[in-house]
Amino acid sequence: MKQYNVGVIGATGMVGQRFVTLLEHHPWFRLTVVAASARSAGKTYEEAVGSRWLMQTPMPENARKLIVQDAAQVEKIAAQVDFVFCAVNMKKEEIKALEEAYAKAECPVVSNNSAHRFTPDVPMVVPEINADHIEIIPAQRKRLGTRRGFIAVKSNCSLQSYVPALHPLRGYGITDVLVCTYQAISGAGKTFETFPEIVDNVIPYIGGEEEKSEQEPLKLWGRIEGDRIVSADSPRFTAQCLRVPVSDGHMGAVFVRFARKPSQEEILQAWKDFRGPAQELELPSAPKQFLHYFEEADRPQPKLDRMLENGMAVSIGRLRPDTQYDYKFVCLSHNTLRGAAGGGVLLAELLAAKGYFD
Repeated sequence: MKQYNVGVIGATGMVGQRFVTLLEHHPWFRLTVVAASARSAGKTYEEAVGSRWLMQTPMPENARKLIVQDAAQVEKIAAQVDFVFCAVNMKKEEIKALEEAYAKAECPVVSNNSAHRFTPDVPMVVPEINADHIEIIPAQRKRLGTRRGFIAVKSNCSLQSYVPALHPLRGYGITDVLVCTYQAISGAGKTFETFPEIVDNVIPYIGGEEEKSEQEPLKLWGRIEGDRIVSADSPRFTAQCLRVPVSDGHMGAVFVRFARKPSQEEILQAWKDFRGPAQELELPSAPKQFLHYFEEADRPQPKLDRMLENGMAVSIGRLRPDTQYDYKFVCLSHNTLRGAAGGGVLLAELLAAKGYFD
């Protein structure tokens, strides 16, 4: 595989930092540009981040001395890279405009932001689930008037725990899903130092999260019709999302009803056997076993299991019959790895493998 020069837009924030760490030893992608707001521009990356380095591992040597560029200087940055990751903290309309400006400058954008998730010709992809949605990109390029440029996005971080567990069961006709998510503070870009009010506490509201949790799975399971992706009609989703005092790792408590109820053995086998395009293509960041089922009654736990397969696998446990739905189970994924930057890198690997950056 050829090497690609990559930029990270929004490199000083938590997800941007995660992108920087994931690119340190990447076999295909080489970090050459870090960009942020004008107030960070002109400083070295080390100076711009300063004491706000939030990763457990040290800042990568190759990133420390890179001069932070102004993310608004689109043409200048686009000329230096083959594509960019975008993880900016701005208003939705501003993000939309910025990402489209990069695409129109013939610089593909792999976005961690939610702004374009429901743009009809922007693929929102979990590579194991709906890799074929990248085939909408030629239609998007036609709309934008670009040859190379386009936008592709990853889905909301909380979905990455429960949608992968539901996906291999769709053949049984999933009709209804109730999910409660228990979401880590890093999902808000926080640590216990910067978010003391979460200690010994649970906050039962995360703005916009329940709507995303109910609507985004249907786009993932949708289909391409002409120049747009049309969301699936079913199943019916209802969600409640809670912020809990955990550093990393989003959990989902899932209740599911089927048109044709499978046995527990059939569900466990479906999880065990499931492989997606990310595994078949042997993408560098893909977990070997995407879905892991724990037999122990008290697993999965964020502290013990979030880093499974470098934080890119999904853990499932406590599958059992339910009194109102057919089954219930719990699941877990690492929200800044599988759910955010890691999912973005995996999506970029899929796009690279399929020739979309060439």
